[in-house]
Amino acid sequence: MKKIGFIGTGVMGASIVKHLLHAGHEVTVYTRTKTKADALVELGAKWAETPAKATEEQQIVFTMVGYPKDVEEVYCGDKGVFSSAKQGTIVVDMTTSEPTLAKKLYEQAKEIGVHSLDAPVSGGDIGAQNGTLSLMVGGDEAVFEQMKPIFEVFGQNIIYQGAAGAGHHTKMCNQIAIASGMIGVCESMIYGLNAGLTMDEVLRSITAGAAGSWSLSNLAPRMLKADFDPGFYIKHMIKDMKIALDEAERMNIQLPGLILAKTMYDKLLEDGYGENGTQALIKCYE
Repeated sequence: MKKIGFIGTGVMGASIVKHLLHAGHEVTVYTRTKTKADALVELGAKWAETPAKATEEQQIVFTMVGYPKDVEEVYCGDKGVFSSAKQGTIVVDMTTSEPTLAKKLYEQAKEIGVHSLDAPVSGGDIGAQNGTLSLMVGGDEAVFEQMKPIFEVFGQNIIYQGAAGAGHHTKMCNQIAIASGMIGVCESMIYGLNAGLTMDEVLRSITAGAAGSWSLSNLAPRMLKADFDPGFYIKHMIKDMKIALDEAERMNIQLPGLILAKTMYDKLLEDGYGENGTQALIKCYE
């Protein structure tokens, strides 16, 4: 069993910690709002006052925070991971963050004898709860192989993508597909409702056919129930789309579908829906 630090116990992080605890690992947690970790402490996790304290004496440290600036602060701040990580520690950032930052953290980790992986995930709150997340991993392949049994505690589709930053680039591919696809899901639901169809029956048909997707199976039913609780926050989706558009600009490519989706989500953010789940996109059609 491993000694693991886990920094960031939000919607998905908390479920991952539960899986690690259930598997018998010793987990020390830190999150900015301590009350979010209370239930995990009751389950046996230890509490740390800072990211540095959550890293001390750990073999593995996971981070899953909100924005790239949070990632950089958690790792490079005065009380950050790199201030206390011992040589040989493996650090794994599962935040959806910038590929360029992942490369920077990899190099800084290497200088102090620490191994760094970028390993963003897909599957939302449901995948985190069920332990079926997809992981896309960048960094040294030998370190990936060493970590794979730990990843398998909370993930199923675990793929090595390449050097540092490749995990985050792959997650951008994932987010681009979701962002444009969600427009199609919303418009499909709006069309069916206005045609007077029974949408539960519609979903039974179309989720099993060529239109089938994770969003259609898992988020369309929430749309129909007006359940906008976050599996993944709109505010975080906007952050991801901005990262993808910035990277696209660096590569001199155009992504008009992503630009349209971001415009729609930006409007929802302006209207106060940033804390809702991405399925609230359907409100653009009201």
